[in-house]
This record gives sequence, C-alpha cells and structure tokens, in this order.
Amino acid sequence: MYQYKIISVDDTLMNLILIEEIAKEMGVAVQSFQDPLEALEYIRQNRVDLMFVDYMMPEMNGVELIKEALILQEELIPIMVTAIDDDHALKLEALEAGATDFLTKPVDVAQLEAKIRSFTKIIQLKLELKNFNVKLQEEVKKATAELVEREHEALQVISRLAEYRDPETGSHISRVAHYSRLLAKEYGLSTEEQDILFFASPLHDIGKVGIRDAILLKPAKLEDDEYTTMKTHSSIGYEILKNSKNPYLQAGAIIAKHHHEKYDGSGYYSGLKGDEIHIYGRITAIADVFDALTSERPYKKPWSFEDTVEFLKKESAKHFDPKLVDLFILNIEKIKEIYLQFEA
Repeated sequence: MYQYKIISVDDTLMNLILIEEIAKEMGVAVQSFQDPLEALEYIRQNRVDLMFVDYMMPEMNGVELIKEALILQEELIPIMVTAIDDDHALKLEALEAGATDFLTKPVDVAQLEAKIRSFTKIIQLKLELKNFNVKLQEEVKKATAELVEREHEALQVISRLAEYRDPETGSHISRVAHYSRLLAKEYGLSTEEQDILFFASPLHDIGKVGIRDAILLKPAKLEDDEYTTMKTHSSIGYEILKNSKNPYLQAGAIIAKHHHEKYDGSGYYSGLKGDEIHIYGRITAIADVFDALTSERPYKKPWSFEDTVEFLKKESAKHFDPKLVDLFILNIEKIKEIYLQFEA
C-alpha cells in the first residue's frame, strides 16, 4: 500500500499536535516541523505528497515556504493554514505561490478530515495516472522496438533480392553495411545517419534484379553494349526505391543512384563530381569497391588488403572522396576485424 508523505509546518506546537492526532485517527501519519527551514531541508531530501503550512512563522512565512518547496518538488500539494479567513489579499498571494487549498484556524476536525481524505485520494489518482503513463511508455517503447526490428528484417530481405541474381554473397552485404557505418561514424555523421547507412547501403545493387542473366552472370568481360546495360542497374534501383516514405528506402534510392559516381566526375548515373555526390553514395562506393576487390569471386581471386589499400590511394580524388579514403585507411585494422567477422 502506498505510504502518504504528509508534513505539517507551524511554529505553534499545539497546532502541530492537533493535526497529528486527527490524522492519526484516520490512520495517516504526519511529520511535524516548528522550523520552516528544517521543513524545507526535509523536502529537499525526501518525497512529500501533502504539506499543511501556517502563514505566520519566523524566518520564513508560509507563502515563501510554498514557493521554495514547489521548486524542489513540483508535484507537492500545499495547503495554507491561516487564522485570517477573510484576508483575500493573503489568499491570492498564497494561490499565486502555488497553494492548492486553505484550512482555517482554529482547525475544525471535520474540515481537516475532509481535506485529508480528498487530497489523499487526489494523490492516489495522480500516482495511478503516473504509473499508467510509465506502463504506457514502456508498451509504446516495446511496440516501437518490435516495429523497428521487423522493419530492419524486411530491409535485410530486400537487400538480398539482388544476391539471388548475382554471385555475391550475404557476407558481402554484411561487410558493406559495417564498413559504411564505420566510415559514417569516422566522417562525423550522426548516430541516426550511421544507422540509416548500415541498413540502406546493402540496397546499393538492388537494381540488378532488372538486369538479364546473360549479362549479370557472364563469366567474361562485358562487351560495350552489355556494360551499358549493366550500368542501368543504378537507375533501376533508384526507380524502385525513390517514391518510398521510409527513411531507409529513401536513403537506399540515393545510394543506388550515386554509388557508381566518381569523385572526378567520370562515373555514372549522372556524371556528378565532388560534393555533388551524396555522402551516402561516396561512403558506399568505397565500402562496395573495397569489399569486391578483397573478396573471392568465381571469376577472380581476392586482392590482398595491402594491394587494395594501394588502389584506394591511387584512386583518391579520382574515383573516391580523398577524405573518406584517408579515414578508411586510418581505420584499416577495424576494417580487417569486420572482414574476418563476416568472412564468407
């Protein structure tokens, strides 16, 4: 059962004893203070639900105490006890300070009992509402987490669509995702954007679902017209994803469109260069090319990390954003850890 924390503050001892005894008969404990400063210190260190406070006290009057107490505990309910029942100016001052109600001296037993019953019921209702809100927030948080998990699962399924048309493996998708998130973090993107890149970068080749097998799976070098067809996977991927309202799929559309652009403007889909290429595309480009070179394919052996790093250096400011190349090489040990963790 909830234990109500009620205090009474009055410099007259008999008034404190009277309130204590009446409350005791109701089964409610009241802690008394003759010194308002001691009461304030108690409020500073303990939860207080309800406070009866006299107006006329030395060192600090009741209105001042109410103001200070509510700064410490805004949910505390103050009731002003005063012998001046018809002093409207005082009541207005007390209300402006935060007083909730008034109790007239000399204290009437029935009136005090009624106020204790009334306000303890209010306290209980506030507590129940607070607990309900906490539970509701927990349920919303749980439901949101489940929705996000399902959304991420769906993104992983979509990302693997291209895998079934291409000899690349699921490990490639996982490594590209982790490389991209690492680069995003080192580049200084927000945690939210790091998360978006992690789940959106594997969508970079989703457009390959629209490339016929004779070209996509050809074990030899593509002819010029075949290569022209292959390049359309960027635009196909963009068209598939561009109208989505989902932030991950929106990012996926950008990545599909931009990940074959080159920093010097010699790439495709649009021949963009430098910062014209979206940062998501610049990051995914390095992650994708690095993993493709260091991974074994039916038509090639994997490159060594050393040779691939040299390639990145050579292509810095040509194919790749030079800042991202520097960050990638600076974190090459972390890259190796990711590679080994998701080794095919």
